[in-house]
Amino acid sequence: MNTTARTTAHTPAPGSVPDAPALAPTPAPVRTPASGRHRSRAARALGRYGEDLAARRLTATGLRVLARNWRHGRTGEIDIVARDGDTLVICEVKTRRDGRFEHPMAAVTPEKAARLRHLAACWLDRSGTPPPPGGVRIDLVGIVLPRRGAPVLTHARGVA
Repeated sequence: MNTTARTTAHTPAPGSVPDAPALAPTPAPVRTPASGRHRSRAARALGRYGEDLAARRLTATGLRVLARNWRHGRTGEIDIVARDGDTLVICEVKTRRDGRFEHPMAAVTPEKAARLRHLAACWLDRSGTPPPPGGVRIDLVGIVLPRRGAPVLTHARGVA
């Protein structure tokens, strides 16, 4: 059995550069966490954990959770839809580890508030629910997870 490898000569095509180094493939574009499409598994788990804590807190303070993670096409998602008496509450939940990024309570920009108001109207339309007598309120639950100790929850009512 012959174990020698055979090599064949390669004749370059006319006009090509012989023996040019191969180019590395172009890496796929990286999506930022702000795009929301390609968050890491750890970031998704952190978000779910925060939403669970927020739902429990809201329920404990007398709100009734109607829906969680309600999505309307590409427009966006409502983390928690709840009722507080005769008021519909659209709740944004932001969870951060202590010392990373901005404080979660700084997360609702005017653009985000406008999107949440639009999503609230979409939710009312899709659910067939008439506008509640108490109107719609946008709340924010900010959760900071310290390195040690219990999570710190802040519930801000009517942020937008």
